[in-house]
Amino acid sequence: MGCIPWLENHYPSPWMGAIRTLAVYIAMTFPRRVVKLSRSRKFGRYPEARWANCAFGRVQASIALLVLLSLVHPSRAFAANPDLETVLTGSRQRIEKLDYRVTGRLTRVEDNGKRTSYKFVAKAHWFPDGLRLLCEISGPGSEKTSLLLHMSVSGHVTIEAVLPGEKAASVLPFERWNDPLVGTDFSYEDMVENQFFWKHQELLAPEKYGARDCFVLKSMSGSQDRTYYDSVTSWIDRGILYPVHVVKTPRGTGQQKEFIYYGLRQIGGLWSATQVEAKLEGKPGSSILVIERGSGKANLGRKDFDINQSNAQGEKVK
Repeated sequence: MGCIPWLENHYPSPWMGAIRTLAVYIAMTFPRRVVKLSRSRKFGRYPEARWANCAFGRVQASIALLVLLSLVHPSRAFAANPDLETVLTGSRQRIEKLDYRVTGRLTRVEDNGKRTSYKFVAKAHWFPDGLRLLCEISGPGSEKTSLLLHMSVSGHVTIEAVLPGEKAASVLPFERWNDPLVGTDFSYEDMVENQFFWKHQELLAPEKYGARDCFVLKSMSGSQDRTYYDSVTSWIDRGILYPVHVVKTPRGTGQQKEFIYYGLRQIGGLWSATQVEAKLEGKPGSSILVIERGSGKANLGRKDFDINQSNAQGEKVK
């Protein structure tokens, strides 16, 4: 147990007493068990029993070592991060309460100031099996793009689409999820905030974004997550638990996409943004989604999310 003096220098009281106790237990228990096994009659007569006892001893030693390491780093093993729990719970509950209709416009702004605008109509509701979002983007001609996104309670996303020139909806292949939505800096996948439901979440050091004090949450995708993003970092206002700035890093490229949220307001007890600007690193210009009017309590049902029958553009916003 020559590592104890080193540990004492780096991890002083109150953990050293517990570490020493466990170290002594390991040192005394396992040699005694080996002696006991070597004296046992069964040890020589039954090789299977000998193998099982040795394996059991190794398991005990491994468990004890894990406990020892957890005492060295107690915060990692036992202490939950209350701020992380607050951020994740607040962000997920905000999404799980969605029930809205909105109209607005989606605009691509070139670096020379030229603007191309589309009409944007959307509605969303959280059902027992997850979120459904139906949106229709039309113009500047007569072409339309309709999307139905479904995010399950575990964050799994599926997308159906009726693209220009098509008459019926079909599943949008995953390979197209990162395509520009009607030529803007938003992708199809950007229409939902599934990153808050990924399993791997880390709270970074708090920062200010403008005048706002923010939690900084880094969400990292795993192999089980269908997404084009490797990670999403969100600056979340500490007072209202709503994102004011988000940076997404696509898988394999390192190129970042930035989202800035403006005009935060509270409607029906829920916070939302009136504008979201998207900027792609290395690409001039940006895209802006502006919400002009809508209802935060639309009382939507399943029938409102039939992509083949719903005409979102002509629906009256309550």
